Amino acid sequence: QVHLQESGGGSAQTGGSLRLSCEVSGFTLSYGCMGWFRLVPGEEREGVAALDSSGTANYADSVKGRFTISRDNVKNILYLQMNSLQPEDTAMYYCAADQRSCSPDWYRGAAFGYWGQGTQVTVSS
Repeated sequence: QVHLQESGGGSAQTGGSLRLSCEVSGFTLSYGCMGWFRLVPGEEREGVAALDSSGTANYADSVKGRFTISRDNVKNILYLQMNSLQPEDTAMYYCAADQRSCSPDWYRGAAFGYWGQGTQVTVSS
């Protein structure tokens, strides 16, 4: 059974940093596509970043140059390093897993079959 558990969320000030972690069990994250998504109530879910089995990373334009997705293949943990945080980064962040390679429209989230419960990130000005 696949299980994803996020951690590392919290509060930060504008310009600060946070690192999110996603512990994965029941699935070897280096074999498929792993993604980070965020959701603000009343808005559409946004694909933030995705990491393919080949190590190729893709990012939403809104986070390019500020966020970095990575993984620890030994620990089977996915990370999202978030730097230069802005108030508009405030959201619930979810990690997601797809047992296939990342699709070109990964950011829509439809291809991901497994999701974590989410971790809240709040950035204050």
